Amino acid sequence: MAKNNLKTVRESLLMSKTELAKQAELSPITISRIEKGMPCRMETQRKILLALGLGLSDKPKIFKD
Repeated sequence: MAKNNLKTVRESLLMSKTELAKQAELSPITISRIEKGMPCRMETQRKILLALGLGLSDKPKIFKD
């Protein structure tokens, strides 16, 4: 499983899993799985980055591929 910084960044923005899921048009279960290190598609990563207010170039800050 690939480790990522999603939970840390999300919490630093004072955003709940539900809020992030709604903004990214994903399910809260998907957010939980990704935070636990399970893999996700590139499109899902893009949605999460944009929902966090980050650019696509910020991907290495969140996802360690």
